[in-house]
Amino acid sequence: MSEFDAAGAGWDCHAHLFGPYDQFPLAAERNYTPPEAIESNYLALLARLGLAHGVLVHPSAYGKDHTLLLSALAARPSLRGVVVVQPGDELALHDLRDHGVRGARFSHRSGPGSNFAGSASFDDLLELAPALADAGLHAELWTDCKALPAIASKLLALPVPIVIDHMGGFDVNAGTDEPGFRALLELLASGRIWVKLCAYRNLLGAPDWQAGRAFQRRMIETNPERLVWGSDWPHLRVTPTPNAAQLLSMFRDWAGDEAIASQVLRANPERLYR
Repeated sequence: MSEFDAAGAGWDCHAHLFGPYDQFPLAAERNYTPPEAIESNYLALLARLGLAHGVLVHPSAYGKDHTLLLSALAARPSLRGVVVVQPGDELALHDLRDHGVRGARFSHRSGPGSNFAGSASFDDLLELAPALADAGLHAELWTDCKALPAIASKLLALPVPIVIDHMGGFDVNAGTDEPGFRALLELLASGRIWVKLCAYRNLLGAPDWQAGRAFQRRMIETNPERLVWGSDWPHLRVTPTPNAAQLLSMFRDWAGDEAIASQVLRANPERLYR
């Protein structure tokens, strides 16, 4: 039995690897220098969480060098990957599915300095979408509810599925009736857009993380078939570092129903990342 045949095994759909740096050095031009977060530590985390599969998202600190990501995917059939690619890159999109890659990540966030060095832009996504579709890949988008309304119609017109990171960067203080969050729910209702349930980065300034429950509930009520969960390990530049087991427990509690939790952790990512 292969690693992908474990019955009922769950997925962590958002994590990053860094290092060891003597084998996989970071790009010279980067916005941050994180501590090492190596493959063996991540696999140990999956075991502690009771999950069998992980999705590794290429970090911008590695620039165009996907050696670490592709090495991890080659060694572990239980893992899937998301690359970062721009027009003109040498990365051959049509070969990536055979190496465990299922998507490419782009960034379109509000505010100054929103795109890190090494990230791909929304314009890059618009240009590459047909090639991604031909290669059988989806597009992953790191964005927020302030930026979403202006691009929502363009997202729906693209020929590839879109996976939105971090619950769309909702504003916990603005509430669930804020126009940007309503735009996110409309995209989710379309069935063309997926959302990663990873709430904590949107709650760092909130006195009580339970404020995020209403946002997850609205998403579940809107379309539970297009939701997946991600730990966001190793929780870059967040102090104190969150406990991934507590984040998973929080998701399950907010799901309110074990059947929904199982759908998000198992059935949905099976369809998206197989």
